[in-house]
Amino acid sequence: MADKHGTAQGTIHIGTSGWSYKHWKGGFYPITLPAKQYLAYYTEHYDTVEINSSFYHLPLETTVLNWIAQVPEGFRFCVKMSRFLSHMKKLTEPGEPLARFFDLFAPMKAFMGPVLIQLPANLPFDAGVVHPFYEALQRDYKDYRFAMEVRHTSWLERESFALMEHYGIILVFAQARGFPYTETITAKDIYLRLHGPGKLYDSGYDEKALAAYARKIEQWQAQGQEVWVFFNNDMHHHALENADRLKQLLKLT
Repeated sequence: MADKHGTAQGTIHIGTSGWSYKHWKGGFYPITLPAKQYLAYYTEHYDTVEINSSFYHLPLETTVLNWIAQVPEGFRFCVKMSRFLSHMKKLTEPGEPLARFFDLFAPMKAFMGPVLIQLPANLPFDAGVVHPFYEALQRDYKDYRFAMEVRHTSWLERESFALMEHYGIILVFAQARGFPYTETITAKDIYLRLHGPGKLYDSGYDEKALAAYARKIEQWQAQGQEVWVFFNNDMHHHALENADRLKQLLKLT
């Protein structure tokens, strides 16, 4: 897509962090809709979704194939990496965890956006660990994109940014009270995770905040960035309401 000056513009994707929430039944999902049809129904409203369950336990291969079968061409999953790699191994010895993850999700490759790696708050930046980890991603999984959500402030420093830029790793802009936050662009993609401005997962963004993000997203798009926005404030339908309003502000509906 190009603007009137011929400059390539990026694509905007807006969705939620997960879709299989029982508390969305009777609000977003029709009361009579079986849970096995939730994903197909979700795709009628959004073009992307995060898979968070893979962080806690990897799904069965049949489950992955079932997810793929329910979505239309052009839909994108952003799958969260297993916490075994991020929280237990703390990015060390990544070979086996990465191979297990990507062997499982290989059939989904054509439907995948950036792979999300969420780090624990007690994991500081260590170039001696991070450099070989990024090397492994580039060497063995160069066809995929990776987004890092960091929770320790040491990751928001020059050396960390430089490594991300060198390897094309996306720094996630993760908004929540108490989370380290910067909008430093380190790759071609922009990845926003909005967890709620007040109570974590259970507070909504007001019109002023959404309008401010809409303006930024338009600027990033105009610069050619592909923008991914996920609302993780799923309680009380905040994520759905905020996603829908942001789409309206960006004239995507």
